[in-house]
Amino acid sequence: MGKPIMGAIAMAGLLALGACADNGDASKAKDLDPTNVVDATDLNDIMLTVADPNEAVEYFRSSLTKEPKRIEFRRGLGKSLVRAKRATEAVPVFEKLVEMKGSIDQDRIDLADAMIRTNDWKGASEQLNKVPPTVETYQRYRLEAMIADSQKKWKKADSFYEIAAGLTTKPSNVMNNWGYSKMARGDYKGAEKLFVEAITYDRKLFTAKNNLVLARAAQKNYSLPVVPMTEEEKAQLMYTAGLSAVKQGDTDIGRGLLQDAIDTHPRHFEEAVRSLEALQRTIKS
Repeated sequence: MGKPIMGAIAMAGLLALGACADNGDASKAKDLDPTNVVDATDLNDIMLTVADPNEAVEYFRSSLTKEPKRIEFRRGLGKSLVRAKRATEAVPVFEKLVEMKGSIDQDRIDLADAMIRTNDWKGASEQLNKVPPTVETYQRYRLEAMIADSQKKWKKADSFYEIAAGLTTKPSNVMNNWGYSKMARGDYKGAEKLFVEAITYDRKLFTAKNNLVLARAAQKNYSLPVVPMTEEEKAQLMYTAGLSAVKQGDTDIGRGLLQDAIDTHPRHFEEAVRSLEALQRTIKS
């Protein structure tokens, strides 16, 4: 995975050096620092978007070792660690970043995000309270909503979710989070509506589809919703509905759904097979 990106970096560096030579500045080309070439070719942005997350971590860590005062390298390292699902490592990086000259409000928001990923809800709340109220971004309000959820301040959470949804053209994830919040409160009808909205904005968001099945199953409605799904997704959703039915005491319905999931899956569905076998053993005993 690392070779194509690093190859692109090397090529971009060669092109930048070649351009200097063509302009009669070969002497300057010899003095160019590799990290400056990277900056000139926007490779920081490449590493933060299309590069493998762990490769990006190594790139920014190496760059920061060479130039520890470069704030963009520290910012890139923190963001890359989050992308690599290494939020525990990202927190101290962002904590130092927000104390550096030149840090911005977004850095503190990113710190709060990393803290939430490590279940430090109190720390995340403290960081967001330091962000001026005039900073009104989608990410800020999505995090505020999640924190309000953790505190069971439902009206506040609803308000923040609504604001966040209005600040993005792609509100599927925030709608899904909001729906999950409603489900946690026992408002399954409200949750169902929000999950449907999430899927409307993103037909491929399987998490919302699975949550929708859970919300319907909580109301003892085990039929699959009419939403776009592949055969594999259909099998997975039947599996979810089947487990929910069993959990609520509707054993026969659950057994039928688990068998349907096995029959529908385009490949061998190991989890469903094990669950059905365990259920049948329980019934026989």
